[in-house]
Amino acid sequence: MRKMGDIPTPSTEATDPVPVFDVGTKVYVSDRFLGNWTSGFAVAEVLDDGYRLRRLTDGRVFPDVFPFDDVRLERRDPEHRPPEPYFDRRQFP
Repeated sequence: MRKMGDIPTPSTEATDPVPVFDVGTKVYVSDRFLGNWTSGFAVAEVLDDGYRLRRLTDGRVFPDVFPFDDVRLERRDPEHRPPEPYFDRRQFP
């Protein structure tokens, strides 16, 4: 288990084909209902079956474990945009 304060660098374990992000890494999280990817989260804890995440706005750590497939590395370079949402909410009033 990694602890808060570790240096955030992605790593890959030989037996796990899914990238494993260190504590503190900023990530996108998949919305299970709408299919959107949402920013504003960081890895709080790495578990065998997924991540516990911390919301950056208030520091709250969620008790749920998010599967590895529902978490992606957040990129902030100007050429990169977040993954496209499942549908465009702007079409609704």
